[in-house]
Formats: sequence, C-alpha cells, structure tokens
Amino acid sequence: MPFTLEELRECAAELENVAPRTPIEYSGALSNLAGVPVYLKCENLQQGGSFKIRGAYARMLNLSDAEKEAGVLAASAGNHAQGVALAARHLGIEATVYMPASAAIPKVMATRSYGAKTILTGATIDDALEEAVKDSERTGRTIIHPFDHADIVRGQGTLGLEIAEQVPEVKTVLVPTGGGGLLAGVSHAVRLALGQGVDVVGVQARGAAAYPESLSRGTPVPLSTMTTMADGIAVGRPGDVPLEVVRREVRRIDLVSEEEMSQALLLLAERAKLVVEPSGAVGVAAAIAGAGTWQEGPLVIVLTGGNIDPLVLMRVLRHGMTSAGRFLTVRVRVPDRPGNLAGLLAHLAATGANVVTVRHSRTSPTLAVNEVDIAVEMETRGADHRETVVAELAQAGYAVQPQ
Repeated sequence: MPFTLEELRECAAELENVAPRTPIEYSGALSNLAGVPVYLKCENLQQGGSFKIRGAYARMLNLSDAEKEAGVLAASAGNHAQGVALAARHLGIEATVYMPASAAIPKVMATRSYGAKTILTGATIDDALEEAVKDSERTGRTIIHPFDHADIVRGQGTLGLEIAEQVPEVKTVLVPTGGGGLLAGVSHAVRLALGQGVDVVGVQARGAAAYPESLSRGTPVPLSTMTTMADGIAVGRPGDVPLEVVRREVRRIDLVSEEEMSQALLLLAERAKLVVEPSGAVGVAAAIAGAGTWQEGPLVIVLTGGNIDPLVLMRVLRHGMTSAGRFLTVRVRVPDRPGNLAGLLAHLAATGANVVTVRHSRTSPTLAVNEVDIAVEMETRGADHRETVVAELAQAGYAVQPQ
C-alpha cells in the first residue's frame, strides 16, 4: 500500500495552502458527446499550471534537514520543473532544474520566475537527467523524481481525494498517464475513499504508450521510440513504484491519437473556455472516442495541466479544426489572366466558406510562364461542408489539390 486514507488526509492538509483545491466543472458539451454526465477536474488552474506541485511538495517536505539544506535537483522539460521550483520556494529550499535545450521558452521562464536555477543541456529529458545525476553524485543534492517515489504518489493522490469529495457519485475517472505517479495516486486514493465501485482508467498517447506492454509483462518495459505532441506524458519507461499500484488497481489503459487530442483541445477551448496542454487533454479525447461505451456516469476527467506555448496552441488548434473538417487549404493552378483570382474567390463565397488567407505564386519552377498557383486557406462548417466546397470547385472546372 503506497499510503493509508489517514496519511492521504494528512498530506492534503499539508498541501492546503500550497496547492489549493481546484474546481470541478460540469461540461454539457462533453456529456452530450460521451453519453453520460461529464465533469472536468481543472488541475490546469493549479499553481504552476499543473498537478505536479502536489507530489513535489510532499516529497520535499519529508526530506531531512540536511537534505533540505543541501538543496534539490530535478530534470524536466516543463511541468515537473515548475512544480519543483514552486515547492522549493514554499519550503525555502534551493532548487536547480536541468532542462533540455529545446524546452519551451515560456516553461523555462516560468521555472526561473518561481526561483529555481535552470540549466539547459542536451536534446532530451534523458540527457538532462544524466546531468542531474552527475550533479547529485558530485554535490550530494537530492534528485526529486517526477513520478517514481512513494511520497510523489501520495502527493498526487490528494487530487483523487478531492475528486472523491467533490463528485462522490463518480463511476469512472480518466487520468492522463506518463510515468504513472498520478494514475497510481488517484486510483489508490479513490478506492480508499469510495471503495471498489469506481473505475479508474489511464489514458496515454498512442505514440508514447509504455504502460500496456509493461502491464502485460508485469515489469517496466522501455519504449525504443516515442512520437507525440503530448510531451507532458511522453515517458518511455513506467516507474517501478507506480506500476505496482497500477497493476493492482487500474482496470485498463486507453490510447488516443494525435488527431483526437487536437480535437479535444479545440473543444475545451471553444466549449469549456479552458486552455489545456495536449497531455492534459488526453482524457477528454478518450471520453469522446469511447462515446456509447460508458455504461453509467458521472465520468470525471482530469485536466492535468495548462502549460502550453501559445505558438504550439495556435498550431494544435488549427490541426484540430482541420481534423474536425472545419479548416481547409486548397491549391489550384489557373491561367495567369486578370480576373481568375476574383473568379475563384467568388466560387468560394458561393459555397459559404470563409476565406482566411490567399497566396498567389508565379515563381514555382513547375509553373508554365502563363500559369499561377493560388493557395487558399478557409474555415468550413464541418466535414460535409468541406467535401461540398471541394466538389463544387471541381465541378466549376478547377483542378483542386487539398492540402
């Protein structure tokens, strides 16, 4: 057992002024899509923009006085870095965080603003962790692991306790899953508080899903490659501590695609008015993908974080609109004669598409001297409308190349 209910409540009391209780919001839009009542646990509104401060604070609070005096280390590309920095500031501990050189600038700046020293090194989290380990061996400072420690699991479990108190009738909880610290903590907390009648489901990105095979084999199995925009849960090897809890208590792991994540982010922004990062939205993607299979509600979805680079958010939302059939780019080649651009735009106007940008090119090496390429980006009203726009352009004689 990673913790008892009494230990969990003590941890929650310790976190009361550090990681405030986040709201649970009912979502009518998601309820209609999933077929059962859906509530969103808005941990994207937590201090530091994610749930990570819970585990980081619980871990550092239990360090010895000598360990606190020496300071702590961490390796992270974002959320864990900010959680460690905030927790260290609350406890008066010096923190150094190793981050990949490619870490998003807003996350680096936020980590520094919370008082931690940041060192950019290497291309990946593994590279950053390697440097943190060397630092620890040289200085004796403690590395605060993002998920593989009993104190971390207990700290994350306070989120599950809040869910049990806020929606005591909950039947299913969807938890974004990387290394598994949050999934283990929430699943154990919910079962301690509400018994065995609640299903807790882990959700991973299909391109970074280490848990299914690890659960099948009963031991952590590292992934050889990972490809996903959900960097917050792109963890190649489950933690030993959380895996043991997940094996006992979690019914299944659901996998979602990049397109499903994009559409989930779009829905959260449009209908729930919430900014969430890709890893934080995988539970919403799974809820939509599983529409019709949820036997009864309520369904609680954990939104684990909202730390997303604005430029990435723009690209992801556009991708989500495209996946949902609400954004279309077409390229046509026409004779370079006056009026051809106006004619194309008139045809598009007649279809009801909303033109966003137009690019007019005469310089491609594949163009004849009397030809021009016109690329048009437009908003459409859905997949059917998108197909209608393409079909009507083709009927008008345009050789359409959807992009």
